[in-house]
Amino acid sequence: MLNLIILIFVVGYLAIALEHPLKINKSGAALVMGILIWTLYKVFWPGAAVESELGHHIEGISGILFFLMGAMTIVEVVDAHDGFNLITNRIKTRSKIRLLWIISILTFFLSAVLDNLTTAIVMVSLVRKIVEEKEQRLFYAGMIVIAANAGGAWSPIGDVTTTMLWIGGQVTTLNIVTSLIIPSVVCLAVPLVYVTFFERKMLSGELKPMDKKSISKENLVIFCLGIGGLLFVPVFKQITHLPPYIGILLMLGVIWLAADIIHRKKDADDRAKYSASHALMKIDMSSILFFLGILLGVAGLESLHVLEELSAWLDQTLGNQDLIVVLIGLLSAIVDNVPLVAATMGMYDLSAFPADSKLWEFIAYCAGTGGSVLIIGSAAGVAVMGIEKIDFIWYLKKMSIIALLGYFAGAGTYLLLYPMMH
Repeated sequence: MLNLIILIFVVGYLAIALEHPLKINKSGAALVMGILIWTLYKVFWPGAAVESELGHHIEGISGILFFLMGAMTIVEVVDAHDGFNLITNRIKTRSKIRLLWIISILTFFLSAVLDNLTTAIVMVSLVRKIVEEKEQRLFYAGMIVIAANAGGAWSPIGDVTTTMLWIGGQVTTLNIVTSLIIPSVVCLAVPLVYVTFFERKMLSGELKPMDKKSISKENLVIFCLGIGGLLFVPVFKQITHLPPYIGILLMLGVIWLAADIIHRKKDADDRAKYSASHALMKIDMSSILFFLGILLGVAGLESLHVLEELSAWLDQTLGNQDLIVVLIGLLSAIVDNVPLVAATMGMYDLSAFPADSKLWEFIAYCAGTGGSVLIIGSAAGVAVMGIEKIDFIWYLKKMSIIALLGYFAGAGTYLLLYPMMH
């Protein structure tokens, strides 16, 4: 029966990957796959505490989904107030290649301060204001995914897997920053250089001159509240030790009230288009349900110890620890990196591999950046996929090789630098 469950996951994954040729919605396929796995688990393992395990996973999954909904709604409220014009007004370049570098570098560092998911949402929304051509905009979106995941890997609050290792005591703040920032920079630099020299035709031509739009005081207040609120979320988490989704919902409530107060004297129609209620109707709920289905399926495999057994099999078969970690990173492009890292944390004891060991640092890099190889391999990728309606096959053809080059280049850089830094 375990083989049947694995088969359901594989078939579901293929249905997601072949969404357009099959003409089916990936969200429906993901939900059927995830729920079937838990249903079979309950039916054929009646003695297991399935409800308890499902409740435990739902707690974590709902936190991610609430965070995603809150961040996307805040971005939509800022967008409704033309807040991103504050940034676009300062981008003077008309070169599409130069813009790609500016956007990618900005994404890289912003994702370390916020997190890769929120940053990807903000930056894709920004690009939508600047680049008109759909195909070129998808290329920018793909590079944003790579940059966001690379930037999140070297910060304890930049990626959920690095945060897991940080909270679990496997890594410390200063060490993870100093050890991984150079490999992460290489992970982004290699794709940027590759695109600059080998994909110039894709980004040929110049951007149209952008009209400098005025920013009212009202719009400036909403922009500062929105971006400031997103920046405040990791601070809130550090101070209160509450989950990040509590912080994002708090800031959503603040910006919701602020928008209502600012526009309270306008007529009902004008108030409505600036409100968070209207923004909630504009976010892509289909993508959120897709994320729910994927995470449910992976959680089911985790509860059935499939991922743990896979990690143990890799350990016994390959033997080379560095190679295993590299493969775990690549595997995180197929299944969510959170349970993979959780399984790895369960396999290796802190007494054998103390804090800031090579194993933990390398896992933080590989699990954080390996998800860029496929569009559904990271939370940032899933969010961007929903916002820009990126086709799985398009990303596979256009971006996966570029992301793979960066991933291996950064991994090689870490292995080369490790003896010098320790």
